[in-house]
Amino acid sequence: MNPATASPIVIDAARTRASLPFDRLIPALREAFTVGADVPLRHHHFMPQPDGSTATILIMPAWQRAFVGIKIVTIFPENGKKALPGLFSSYLLCDGDTGQHVALIDGNEITSRRTAGIAALGGAFLARENARKLLIAGSGRIASLVADAFRAVRPIDKVAVWNVNEAGAARLVFDLRTKGIDASVAPDLERAVGEADIVSCATLAAKPIIKGAWLKPGTHLDLIGSFTPFMREADDEVFRRGRVYVDTYDALKESGELLDPIRNDVIAADDIAGSLAELCRGERKGRGSDREITVFKAVGNALSDIAAAGLVWKDFGRATLESEWPD
Repeated sequence: MNPATASPIVIDAARTRASLPFDRLIPALREAFTVGADVPLRHHHFMPQPDGSTATILIMPAWQRAFVGIKIVTIFPENGKKALPGLFSSYLLCDGDTGQHVALIDGNEITSRRTAGIAALGGAFLARENARKLLIAGSGRIASLVADAFRAVRPIDKVAVWNVNEAGAARLVFDLRTKGIDASVAPDLERAVGEADIVSCATLAAKPIIKGAWLKPGTHLDLIGSFTPFMREADDEVFRRGRVYVDTYDALKESGELLDPIRNDVIAADDIAGSLAELCRGERKGRGSDREITVFKAVGNALSDIAAAGLVWKDFGRATLESEWPD
C-alpha cells in the first residue's frame, strides 16, 4: 500500500511532546510568523453549563503549501473541580497537495507547548535582556511549561508560582525544583508581581487578578490564559500603563482582555503597538527602554498550531507511515 493512501496515523502525547522541545519549537514559531499562512478567524461555539459557567468549542483551521490543519478544542473552565484539565484538543494534519488526512496528533500537547512557546517568543522581543525573576500565575498544563519556555529566551534563575489554589502552586513548585529550578510558592500575589521581571498569567480567570498599579517599571506582563470575551486576567490600569502587543489582531475581536478596556475608553484599537508577526518580520519595534512596561496578549493562533504539527510530522509522522507502508 502506498503511504499516500494509508489511513491517518495517530501520534500520541508522548511522541508529540518529544518533538516539541522549546529550543526547536520557538525558532519554528518565529519562522512561521515571519513567513505566514492562511488563517481564517476561528469558530467559537459557547455552551452554557448547569453550574453557571460557559464551556467553549473552538475550531481552528490553517493552511500553507505543505499542510492543511484543523484543531478542535473543548474548554470546560470548571473541570478543575473534577480533577480534570480545563482544555482538551486534537489536531488533524492533512497533505497540502491532496487534502489527504495523514495524522491525528495529540492537540493538548500542541496547544500547551505552542502557547508557552508563543509567550516566550513574545518575551524574546519584549522582556528586558537581563530579566531573571519570573512569576507564573496559574499551575495547570500550560503554566507548568512557562518556566522552561522563558528559560529558552531569557536568563531566568528564580521562579515564583501563584495560584488561587495554593496546593496547585505547591505541586508546580515541587516539579520545577526536581528539574533544578529555584522555585517557590508566592502566597501574596501583589508582592510577587512587584518583585518580578516577567509576569506570565496562564489561568482561566473570568475577572482580573493582576492590577496595573502593582507593576514596577520595566516589567513584562504576559497574558496567555484568557481567550474569550468573558475572560480577563488583568485590569484596565494594566493597559493604561503598558505598551500593548498581541499575538494576532484577532485578539481585538475575541478577548475580553482588550474588548473591555476599549469599551471603557482606556485604550483604542490603534494603540496596539504591534503583532507577533510584525515583530518577527522587523516591521514593528519591541521594547523601547528598560523602564517601559510591556504587555503581550495572546489568544492563540492556528498558525502556531500548524507550525508545531509540522515539527511533529517531520519527526514521527512521515517516518512512521513510510516504515509501515513502504513503496
